[in-house]
Amino acid sequence: MRLWVKILVVIGMTLAILIPLLMIRGVISERQAYRADAVREVARSYAGAQAFSGPVLVVPYTENVLVEENDADGKPRQVEREQSHQWVFFPENLDVRGQLQPDTRRLGLHEVRVYEWEATAKAEFKAVIPVDETGARNRRIGQAWLSYGIADVRGLLAPPRMQLNGEPREIADGLGHASGAGVHVRLPAPLPGEELVLDTRLDFTLGGTESLSLVPLGKHNDFAIDSSWQHPRFSGSFLPRNRDIDSNGFNANWQVASVATNAQRQYLGGDRLPMTGLDDASALRYFEHSGPLDAVKVSLVDPVNVYSKADRATKYGLLFVLITFVGFFIFELVRQLPVHPIQYGLVGLALSIFFLLLVSLSEHIAFGWAYLTASVACLGLIGFYLSAVLRSVLRGLGFAAMLGLLYAALYGLLVSEDNALVLGSGLLFVILAALMTVTRKVDWYQLAGRPAPRA
Repeated sequence: MRLWVKILVVIGMTLAILIPLLMIRGVISERQAYRADAVREVARSYAGAQAFSGPVLVVPYTENVLVEENDADGKPRQVEREQSHQWVFFPENLDVRGQLQPDTRRLGLHEVRVYEWEATAKAEFKAVIPVDETGARNRRIGQAWLSYGIADVRGLLAPPRMQLNGEPREIADGLGHASGAGVHVRLPAPLPGEELVLDTRLDFTLGGTESLSLVPLGKHNDFAIDSSWQHPRFSGSFLPRNRDIDSNGFNANWQVASVATNAQRQYLGGDRLPMTGLDDASALRYFEHSGPLDAVKVSLVDPVNVYSKADRATKYGLLFVLITFVGFFIFELVRQLPVHPIQYGLVGLALSIFFLLLVSLSEHIAFGWAYLTASVACLGLIGFYLSAVLRSVLRGLGFAAMLGLLYAALYGLLVSEDNALVLGSGLLFVILAALMTVTRKVDWYQLAGRPAPRA
């Protein structure tokens, strides 16, 4: 077979192996979707990703106003109507802190991270009720309330305990932010011009799934979360000012001033508590007429996401196949030992099966052991097969050893996500340098059956 025909065959076989690799990536995406379904199922039966806001002091009032309306003859006239409004007061100081206890719930093959947050929310208010100076509006002030917003009230694992100025108060459900989710405390109707000085404390235990968000609605906000989870991810509108992560867990502290966030303005504009884990349709309904409030967020991250690592590994699958086929091609030309295209294809399929084995095994055992088991199985199969194809046990073991180095390098790329780019580029450079070194004295014209050009 002429050289250029052989090259086309190798290229064609390499592209053909893309089909099983793409099918395996489809399987990985499907398993990722199954895990997302497991998270949503646990959230439906336990509690979803949580968000907490408040307290906010709300004072309702009604007043008479003149509005222009058309009479029976269609002529405009002014009539007096009663309208309802409310004043909203935010805390001067808001301090929310607590211990977050992680746990896992298993659904089928998937583990979902949940938590119980034992928290205390303290807030100080200094609010002055406006006075109707004209008296013409006949303003009537109603019963006020303190409102706490909770994304999923099913996560309240025990009745919250509320203290107002040191005195215990009864808590009722509802009257949270926007969607009505949350709890509230009723207060007496204040008088016009009255100054309300309130010192509040709410002790509660809140369960949730995977993430927790806190909304900085105070003028001065101080948040602190401690946990034994060793792999947190901090996100949201603000990162922690101080954080400490070690083998015992993490603790983080946020200090946010009202001038640094739009949370108060967003709250007054009807924006809602941040929610994660919603599918596209649910998110569209939830944020149909609003957006999420600014919030700080901490997530309990899976340190070994087997599906994301397997997906990253498959991206190098074509490189594995290409390097192996190039090795066959050079060996075939130099040693004059023919390798049939079907043999190329079988070895390429064995390389592809590695990624499928990796995904399936990692659902049952630790990712490192799954990687080792899948690589040993595939390398053993390829080494055994190539010993016959290349007519030498030593040659077969040599190719298997070469692939073993590639598998080891790939594992290094997967476990070192932050350095993946520099390690990957270095690996490609080393491979190219090795190929150029091995073939630097090859007479390609002679291999192709053509006379070399004269200098």
